[in-house]
Amino acid sequence: MGVFPGFGSWISKNSQQPLKAEAKGSENVESKSVSEKDTKNNAPAKKKKKKEYYDEKEKIRQEKLWHEEEEKHPWQNPPPKVKVTTKKGVYHMNLEITLGAPPELIYLWLIHPHGSSFLDEKKWRDLMITKSKKVLMEDGPREVFKVERSVVYDFFSLTSVRIPLHLIVEENRKDLTGKYKKEKVMLMKVFEGNYKVEPVYVDQERLCKKRLPKSPEEYRKCSGGQGKIGSKLTINQYFEPYPPFNLPPFSWYIRGNTVKTSKNLLYALQNTAKSVRMAGPLEEPPNR
Repeated sequence: MGVFPGFGSWISKNSQQPLKAEAKGSENVESKSVSEKDTKNNAPAKKKKKKEYYDEKEKIRQEKLWHEEEEKHPWQNPPPKVKVTTKKGVYHMNLEITLGAPPELIYLWLIHPHGSSFLDEKKWRDLMITKSKKVLMEDGPREVFKVERSVVYDFFSLTSVRIPLHLIVEENRKDLTGKYKKEKVMLMKVFEGNYKVEPVYVDQERLCKKRLPKSPEEYRKCSGGQGKIGSKLTINQYFEPYPPFNLPPFSWYIRGNTVKTSKNLLYALQNTAKSVRMAGPLEEPPNR
């Protein structure tokens, strides 16, 4: 897909309900293998609480800051940066985008197994959906799973189809990183990549004039708790079509449409962030 399957099962716009935070001292989690658990969108499953590796109260506080600022000075989305290179027939697509929402929230949208934050608001369609997910292994913040997804692929602006993606994904909820590789992807001989979400201290120059912060804690201190934290999402996608689709003119079309599809997904993610900024956080987490 221009497709970044790395974008792990996506979250819907109404699924920003806060997840419970854990105390810092509880980070030592017992490793465990999971005999493949199946999660399908059309089948109800018992929800198991997962340990989170971020401060829920801080996430809610950041959402409030973004909401208040959006009403006064709306965030202007910078365009995504896309660079494509080729080496030995394999395309490397590097994508970077800055989002007006905290990293923990962006990552939740990426890994949520039943939602979709990649909504095409013009045509009111989900650009990427998750059909099924099977957990293979859990080890603290790490989770490895098989997933079946589909992504909307437009053909010459005339019609669109959903391309199925069967992937093996490894995610780390503590580092806000992930990587993936194909199990089966139509037309693709090589299809793999990685992604990460990093904090962006958007108000550091205005509020932290003497010393630029190196951590969220330093940023909160120097900004007096008023500094917003945005997100930088970086994706590295590697793909190579099977013959004869790796040759011109097929390869030109696949490359161009892959870039276009990727940008559409990123724009949709920006729109979701805007909707959340306008709506604000749903509720405060309970006192502990």
